[in-house]
Amino acid sequence: MKSDIEIAQEAELYPITEIAEMLDMTIDDLELYGKYKAKISEEYLKKIEKNKDGKLILVTAINPTPAGEGKTTTSVGLGQALGRLGKRAVIALREPSLGPCFGIKGGAAGGGMAQVVPMEELNLHFTGDFHAITAANNLCAALLDNHIQQGNELGIDTRQIVWKRCLDMNDRVLRNVVVGMGNKTDGFVREDHFVITVASEIMAVLCLAEDMEDLKKRLDKMVVAYNYAGEPVCAGQIHATGAMAALLKDAIKPNLIQTLEHTPAIIHGGPFANIAHGCNSVRATKAALKMADYVVTEAGFGADLGAEKFFDIKCRQAELVPDAVVLVATIRALKYNGGVAKSDLNTENLEALAKGIVNLEKHIENLQKYKVPVVVTLNAFVSDTSAEIAFVKKFCEDRNCEFALSEVWEKGGEGGIALATAVLNTLETKKSDFTPLYPNIFKISEKIGCVAKEIYGAADIVFAPAALKQIEKLEELGFGSLPVCMAKTQYSLSDDPELLGRPEGFSVNVREVYVSAGAGFIVVLTGAIMTMPGLPKNPAAYHIDVTEDGTITGLF
Repeated sequence: MKSDIEIAQEAELYPITEIAEMLDMTIDDLELYGKYKAKISEEYLKKIEKNKDGKLILVTAINPTPAGEGKTTTSVGLGQALGRLGKRAVIALREPSLGPCFGIKGGAAGGGMAQVVPMEELNLHFTGDFHAITAANNLCAALLDNHIQQGNELGIDTRQIVWKRCLDMNDRVLRNVVVGMGNKTDGFVREDHFVITVASEIMAVLCLAEDMEDLKKRLDKMVVAYNYAGEPVCAGQIHATGAMAALLKDAIKPNLIQTLEHTPAIIHGGPFANIAHGCNSVRATKAALKMADYVVTEAGFGADLGAEKFFDIKCRQAELVPDAVVLVATIRALKYNGGVAKSDLNTENLEALAKGIVNLEKHIENLQKYKVPVVVTLNAFVSDTSAEIAFVKKFCEDRNCEFALSEVWEKGGEGGIALATAVLNTLETKKSDFTPLYPNIFKISEKIGCVAKEIYGAADIVFAPAALKQIEKLEELGFGSLPVCMAKTQYSLSDDPELLGRPEGFSVNVREVYVSAGAGFIVVLTGAIMTMPGLPKNPAAYHIDVTEDGTITGLF
């Protein structure tokens, strides 16, 4: 079998204008970025506002493992399969970050015969959205330090600056830095920090904003520091809003590309799900709902992170109502959760499967708490046996879930027909009664406890003394009604990446709590989670190259 990038590079792409025509769009509705990429114009977004909404299908997964789950591959394949069944479908996904591309995860364009293309352009610079977000974030940081240098009229306490610089790269040495060293004219010496761009509040703001007016309101409210009286200082007070908005003028527009089978794909925004809210932009999702009868979107990592935040943050803020959820698992990953070594996953092992399937069970239970119908799909591998597949099928059906085998990696849309049929059947026979997990009136600590106990299965929450003081301060400042955005390891339901399966009796450790006032949520750092990841011992960057004719190799 050819590699993902070889499949993508050999594919026949339609000009993006032809993809747009499938959605009754004209060239005037696009802003072209070459032959195969385009941004959707503001005029077109306004024109379709009164269209009827299609059905919204969320794709999520069990906790990721080294065995692989294939969530994006499933999302793309499902969209392609719906198209093969004659349905007007659009895929709405996140943009990949450069950090994982050069780190350990690789790209995020799907895989095999279920990919969005042009694959290498999507995974690298795409249309420059992440660069614009990085520039806007660091402009805000520069204006903040300049305000202090030029007299500090707002009385900013340099020990309480909370705005961090960012870079779209895994660079651990920038997590904690000292700035302002040198001469007096070089600024005040202070400790500073970097986060990866996908963890920047501006990324979250861009992905939750309804339009430019809303974007500017959100940028204006971002807390960048506190003054000597302990009062928040916002980006608007240092006169950063207008210039940041100017940098984001084009980045706020959703991007249109295609799949290998020419299904339209709207790709926009990319906050991480383990340290941010893990969903593509509200603008992209809402536009897709106006353009198609069926919209397939996804939320990052496992359902304990991405789906929870999709429901409790994105759907709550944007008043979206998901119609169905597809939960992706693999037999290999379930056996890994059951204690099987990665090297032994190709051998049938019903005992380990029964032990590890409790991870899937917990995710099913969690999703059903939101009162949205669930379809479970197994992303098929050639090593899967009929006995193992039958075991998982019965397990899911006993829990009131539709079940379907997905072969989209190997067969593209054709391999997703069974899944698409199951999804369509669920949409026709089961009604979504979507309800968020907790009400806004809960206190911050109660919301944290609700997610930790109801979704993760924790027995207790341990708050660091500093976190308790931060919560108290945020509630005093009037931020108590905001939802929580939990930053947690993706590898376990707990905050310990070594606890696989369905751990019980554990505590979730909350070490820091701060507000993203522009995004409209409270960030909760748990365990040892980092907002600036590092590179692994053998990063993917080692294997990426470009040939003399400009062909990129080694990107997966």
